[in-house]
Amino acid sequence: IGTARLIRACPLNPRQWGFISASGCSENLKLLQLLVKCTKQEHRDLGVVFVDIAKAFGTVCHQHIIAGLIQSGVDSHMVHLVSEMYRNTTTFTK
Repeated sequence: IGTARLIRACPLNPRQWGFISASGCSENLKLLQLLVKCTKQEHRDLGVVFVDIAKAFGTVCHQHIIAGLIQSGVDSHMVHLVSEMYRNTTTFTK
């Protein structure tokens, strides 16, 4: 229920594959292969940029996440639930 409400308020880009249950990696690789193939057939230049944002979610200040939810129009009950998930949380490494 929470995921459905958040997705309605904060829709994901169709190319976004993180945090969803889908085999996005293979679909994105097929898309890249098709793009390369078409580019070669048409003798065109192609530039590709890969951005690795691994663990990016963990580096965002929790207050910014909450502010983004509010700004996106997420209902106050959902904002409260997300806020509670972050209350008194800590991270440590060995």
